[in-house]
Amino acid sequence: MIKDKYLVFPDLIELNNFAGNFQNYFKAVYGIFETHFIKNQPNFNNLKVAVRKYPEVDGLHRTFYHITHQGEDENNRQPDIRRMERICFPKFVIDNNAHNEILIWKNKRGKDERIVLFNEAQNYITILTDRKDYYMFITAYLIETEHRKRSLLKEYENYIKAKTA
Repeated sequence: MIKDKYLVFPDLIELNNFAGNFQNYFKAVYGIFETHFIKNQPNFNNLKVAVRKYPEVDGLHRTFYHITHQGEDENNRQPDIRRMERICFPKFVIDNNAHNEILIWKNKRGKDERIVLFNEAQNYITILTDRKDYYMFITAYLIETEHRKRSLLKEYENYIKAKTA
């Protein structure tokens, strides 16, 4: 684990940097996703991290759509500027997973065992699933409530306690 320096997250990619032009902003955000996860794949535990493309939503990779939009109905999610601003965060978290400021634990969601990477200072979570020969990038987002943050930290503490028992 790396302990000797603080993590400095990438700058936010803000809509106002594109003169408020959402179409240009969206293209730039997608371009970053494409560079970080399609053209170049990050590694976690010496295995590549892949993204889900299908089923596409509005011609977009499923993972991109999921990490930049919000809503309960998976096919009718709305663009989320706060998620888009943090488009550089998922790769950064994966690349810096050995840092002590990235809490890592496993949990179960349905039949999948998920790997949770959480940075408390940024309230940012990235979730992967182990597919044996690679990891699948499931989602990443900003934790917006203190209740959810406390819940995640409790889940982490319980995982560590169970692991060391």
